[in-house]
Amino acid sequence: MKSYELEPKYGTSQIPGKCLKCLGEHELNNCLLELLGNEEDDDEVKQRFEALVTFLQSAESKKLRDDSEKLMSEGKHVTLRINLDKDTNNQSYELVIE
Repeated sequence: MKSYELEPKYGTSQIPGKCLKCLGEHELNNCLLELLGNEEDDDEVKQRFEALVTFLQSAESKKLRDDSEKLMSEGKHVTLRINLDKDTNNQSYELVIE
């Protein structure tokens, strides 16, 4: 099982933060730039790109974003783990709280 992680940051007036949606969109743009800049096929970047698109379009993304923002406001460190099962082409999400 392959997994990717997104670590949202809680913003303050002095430190800019990024929610899961903004971070996911930023990573998606990075993947797109990598794919456009590479002349060779990079399956790893393609997989990450597809995983991010699926996450951003999923019904769970809003709930995960709300949950992560609530936890970060309580001072907790949150990481979203996107798990990919290559055999079944299923994707699952897990909030890791520290």
